[in-house]
Amino acid sequence: MKVLVSDSLSNEGLEILKEHFTVDVSTGLSEEELVKKIKDYDALVIRSGTQVTQKIIEAADNLKIIGRAGVGIDNVDVDAATKKGIIVANSPEGNMISAAEHTIAMMMSMSRNIPQANASLKAREWKRNKFTGVEVKGKTLGIIGLGRIGSEVAKRASGLEMNLMGYDPFISEKRAVELGVKLATVNEIAKAADYITVHTPLIKETKNILDEEQFALMKPGVRIINCARGGIISEEALAKALESGKVGGAAIDVFVEEPPFNSPLLNYDNVITTPHLGASTQEAQVNVAVDIAKEVTSVLTGGPAKNAINIPSVKPEAMAVLAPYIRLSEIMGKIAGQLVDGNYEKVEIGYNGEISGKDTRPLTVSALKGLLEMALGSGVNYVNAPILAKSRMIAVVESKSESSEEYSSTISIKLSSNGQTKLVAGTVVGDEPKIVVVDDDRVDIFPAGHMIFAKHINRPNVIGPCCLVLGKNNINISGMQVGRSEIGGVTMMVLNVDSEVSNPILEEVRKVDGILDAKLVTL
Repeated sequence: MKVLVSDSLSNEGLEILKEHFTVDVSTGLSEEELVKKIKDYDALVIRSGTQVTQKIIEAADNLKIIGRAGVGIDNVDVDAATKKGIIVANSPEGNMISAAEHTIAMMMSMSRNIPQANASLKAREWKRNKFTGVEVKGKTLGIIGLGRIGSEVAKRASGLEMNLMGYDPFISEKRAVELGVKLATVNEIAKAADYITVHTPLIKETKNILDEEQFALMKPGVRIINCARGGIISEEALAKALESGKVGGAAIDVFVEEPPFNSPLLNYDNVITTPHLGASTQEAQVNVAVDIAKEVTSVLTGGPAKNAINIPSVKPEAMAVLAPYIRLSEIMGKIAGQLVDGNYEKVEIGYNGEISGKDTRPLTVSALKGLLEMALGSGVNYVNAPILAKSRMIAVVESKSESSEEYSSTISIKLSSNGQTKLVAGTVVGDEPKIVVVDDDRVDIFPAGHMIFAKHINRPNVIGPCCLVLGKNNINISGMQVGRSEIGGVTMMVLNVDSEVSNPILEEVRKVDGILDAKLVTL
């Protein structure tokens, strides 16, 4: 078998691959060059430089796995790979310590003005009073995102005797207590923290999670750190807060556009910057290379993919039966994850009817993947989803029953925390997933694209005004389904819309008299 390495990879990773396969290293290839070359290879190993487009994937006649030495897979067309049956895998753990340490280093450098003082002294200046810093002991650090890296930051900040606050919708209270973190909302962190660091993936829910609204809530002199992804913090809002003096300093390793030569953040003396160095340590480079080399070797020699992003491990003979239910489970997880308010500590997955007699383990994994992906992004896969749930001390409970009232098979997902629950149930019609219950409401939804789930009072002059709000904002409604209840009772309306609905428009919907709540769900 042949492996093509199209980005630089440490020798330790290359040696593992060369023990088993013929390995060609050819970096800097254009799309056309890679299209011509890829047809001869069984595996492609990349970093962030190679863009694996649909055109390249379509030309890959023998390709079985695309291995990304690192976390992000933005440079791979995962959908095209999945359709062709090509596994896409990454190495999410190899650089987490380096990223956490870089965050602490940036925080300390910012607190003591180390880069500025270094530049001043090398310019033959001796201005000690100009670079007076602050201690971090006793200060409050707000950590937005308590996954692998955020948790490692918390451990190190605890050693510095900082007070810790954290936001993560997918972490249990028990796990937060273990980390010494007080759970809070993003706005509560904005109000209380002296330092704020972000460690989330860049997804719809986290884009500009710190924006003008949050900066307005912050203490004067707050310090901001981003060593995660450009775009999690609004660069424009941060620049305004620096200009006004609200933000006393910032430490930024990642930018929306890289290189960030046009970024306004480069213009401020109290902003320290590094060129995306979070994972740039000798150890991390070796770790991610070794991890992905082992992953590729496992797959090409008939073993499992530990960090497969796109394909669950299901025997071929079982896939024909389970495939539509795997899809249903993942979609239900995504819906439940977007409908739930706040954190939850328990996930109950119920299998009823014929499906209860099958091997439901892949379905549970798919449900967890869909659920956790809403908060953690594309780094969640079919192998690590249960591990991630366990690390957040989320209890996962399965139940089975041979009876099913209306359909031959149904699956339900219930999220619970502090007496509050969120329930979604579904089935498969033909090969298409269908949602049949949301909380106490019986519905009939074929989920797709963008959907608005609106709890409302069942009375006249509620549905029409909602539709008018969307219409005046040029949002087309492609489908509608309304649950039934007695007049004056509470029920669910689901609107399928053809485009994403912004928060201001959604807020308009919520203000319609008779609407109790409205949430946008995107699949």
